[in-house]
Amino acid sequence: AEGRPRVTDIFAKHQGLREAYEGLTAASPRNPFEVVIERPISASVGIIEGRETLLFGTNNYLGLSQSKKAIEAAVETAETMGVGTTGSRIANGTFGLHRKLEAKLAEFFRRKHCMVFSTGYQANLGTISALVNKDDVLLLDADSHASIYDGAKLSGAQVIRFRHNDPVDLEKRLARLKDHTGAKLIIAEGIYSMTGNVAPLDKFVDIKTRHGAYLMADEAHSFGVLGAHGRGVAEMQGCEDGIDFVVGTFSKSLGTVGGYCVTNHDGVDLMRLCSRPYMFTASLPPEIIAATMAALEDMQARPELRTKLQENAARLHAGLQKVGLKTGEHVSPVVAVTLETVDQAVGFWNALLENGVYVNLSLPPATPDNRPLLRCSVMAAHSPEEIDRAVAVFGEVARHFGL
Repeated sequence: AEGRPRVTDIFAKHQGLREAYEGLTAASPRNPFEVVIERPISASVGIIEGRETLLFGTNNYLGLSQSKKAIEAAVETAETMGVGTTGSRIANGTFGLHRKLEAKLAEFFRRKHCMVFSTGYQANLGTISALVNKDDVLLLDADSHASIYDGAKLSGAQVIRFRHNDPVDLEKRLARLKDHTGAKLIIAEGIYSMTGNVAPLDKFVDIKTRHGAYLMADEAHSFGVLGAHGRGVAEMQGCEDGIDFVVGTFSKSLGTVGGYCVTNHDGVDLMRLCSRPYMFTASLPPEIIAATMAALEDMQARPELRTKLQENAARLHAGLQKVGLKTGEHVSPVVAVTLETVDQAVGFWNALLENGVYVNLSLPPATPDNRPLLRCSVMAAHSPEEIDRAVAVFGEVARHFGL
């Protein structure tokens, strides 16, 4: 009406995204970002679009989302303690169970302290923003997860990126900071979630020691997966003592939800008072804490799960290469097939799903080198026959597309 102020479309800024999204969904018989797993039958099989589908895109590395011990612990705890805390950890949201889980994780990682967060995303957000500020410098691997970059933004620290998994480039950039008076924090991941690449954390430890920096390792995708006891890449490479802070999540190997930071540094109580994602988020419900502790005990009692997982990862990696597809060089539970065009990747992904194999479709700009990926995550729960079936379907689809 005349005289009323003009209203600017609040979504206008996303017009480019809208066009890309509409173009993608118009060219695909289904929306790849809204796949519904109607129900899981087991850790490795679920119902999608009314049919049994092999699950190769769930990050459920040890299959513990279906742990009987974890399920029983969750049910019993919900019945006796209720389903939520209704408050943050610094208000009414700390139950005895939260402290017990923190003690168990600290013991598992052989560290003095542990903070538990409500999600893995918040673990990175809350840890990074509590450790550094505008006077400090963050040195981030260029392929770092979005939660690391978001934590960097929240912190206000100066950000310097170094080339992915490149110790030489990291050292070169650190050397230029020799006169910087603030703290210097290097952040790398153990296993990179998109490609499955494994970081040279042992080399990063040597570099941070020479240059007076701190080192934080995000072991989200390597916790429970690598190392003799499942403590991750740092354990596998024998450099745990050189890692100042280890961050990770329960939503991968433990099959629940939540995150953690463990450390030997005594400033954790201060972090609890200045980490906004920790201070202003409702704490994890008691049944989730109980399920997480049970899954952790299950993981520790069954080291054969890690052995089986590594065997399955090698089987899938070798099988996909054998049918002529391009994968990363590292053998890990994340196996990514690289394709050349988005149209090709969308068509390939749809054909896989129609033939009973679910994987993750990862598209630029979210992929490391701006090429689309079909990201597979393998589990200890997969049988050799399920892996061979998935490889066979990949091979059939690849031939259909002339790859």
